[in-house]
Amino acid sequence: MTIESQVTDSLATRDILTVSQLNQAVSRLLEKSFVSTWVRGEISNFTQAASGHWYFTLKDDAASVRAVMFRSRAAAIGFVPRSGESVELRGKVTLYEARGEYQLQVESMRRAGLGSLYEAFVQLKNKLAAEGLFDASNKRDIPQHPRAIGVVTSLGAAALRDVLTAMARRAPHVPIVIYPAMVQGSEAPLQLRKALALANDRQEVDTILLVRGGGSLEDLWSFNDESLARDIASSLIPVVSGVGHETDFTIADFVADLRAPTPTAAAELVCATRQALLEQVSRCFGMMQNHFNRQIERLSQRVDLAAGAIVSPAQRLAHQFERLTGLGYRLIHAWQRQSSLRSTRFDRSFASLGRLLPSLDASKARLERNATAMILAQANQKSRLVARFELAEAQLRALSPENTLARGYAIVRNQAGDIVKHSGQVQAGQLIHIKLGEGELDASVLSDTMQ
Repeated sequence: MTIESQVTDSLATRDILTVSQLNQAVSRLLEKSFVSTWVRGEISNFTQAASGHWYFTLKDDAASVRAVMFRSRAAAIGFVPRSGESVELRGKVTLYEARGEYQLQVESMRRAGLGSLYEAFVQLKNKLAAEGLFDASNKRDIPQHPRAIGVVTSLGAAALRDVLTAMARRAPHVPIVIYPAMVQGSEAPLQLRKALALANDRQEVDTILLVRGGGSLEDLWSFNDESLARDIASSLIPVVSGVGHETDFTIADFVADLRAPTPTAAAELVCATRQALLEQVSRCFGMMQNHFNRQIERLSQRVDLAAGAIVSPAQRLAHQFERLTGLGYRLIHAWQRQSSLRSTRFDRSFASLGRLLPSLDASKARLERNATAMILAQANQKSRLVARFELAEAQLRALSPENTLARGYAIVRNQAGDIVKHSGQVQAGQLIHIKLGEGELDASVLSDTMQ
């Protein structure tokens, strides 16, 4: 081999690159030359992967380029693009070295022709977020069982029909108050604010639905008004936004207490179905009934224990009658013993004093009369005692609770178990327990008027 050929071969092989080296060099060149570039085009073949990343092709009439937007960047743009939609992208050009294909790695996106509006949207969103208006700690709780629902929207809007249809289906028992306002145009933000203020002034609803149907960014721009956003944040009544479609986002959505993807979804989120409410009421009623049954059983046991320790008036009268009868028998027996002793003594004296018999006949007769009078007096005293006892027994029986109840009276007790003696002890709506001559009643007080 000549020297000339050796030199030629050396020059030919000195700058030869491998494919990998070539792609690496091109990648560095592209990334250095296109650090942050705006590109306008039409989206096609849009795909949202399970990871949340977006893959699509950006094209115009003459060319196309692959593009990727990672999940963290996609979550910040406020809408999901669709194939056929014209957009403006900002990103850097990178090379997929394995296939030698370059692609656009997208960092931000806006709809084509709406650059200034989108920039204003992003700036306001960042401003309000920095002030904490979007913080979860500032969100008000949505009432589970509202007494009334307010709707802020246009009277002719399809969104209003959607809300009314959903409410009629799910919760026809909940009243709806409409606060009409324009939802599009230069005057719409002020009208929306006035409607929101009117709802807060009246305080006649528990939740406000701020709704309208879908549209372009310009159509929905009224809901990106800064003053409206601050009014929503300061509202005394919780606000639920349902603006546009699921892919549409407005400032009102971020500042509202709850964001619904559509007006229909907003209505469904604020009201439980009638069936769910009925089931909840049934469960509560069952719990109350079980509680009352346990209370009644406990009080019945207390009454039974107290009744066992009480001696009835009839029993007390029987004891007294038995005692009086015993005393009467003892008195009669004592008198009979005394009479027998006197008679024995008299007989002995009469036998020993036979000579005095004529003079004693009169005395004997007198003694017999006295004895008879004494017996009659004792009998009369016993009769009087028995009559007084029977009178006392009759009076006690007349005053007994059972006889009083049998004459038409009743014993009324309040919920604490105390006997009600005047109407001031109960109030309207309280439960009372009534004991009659035969049976018992539970009743509710209709009024507590004192006369």
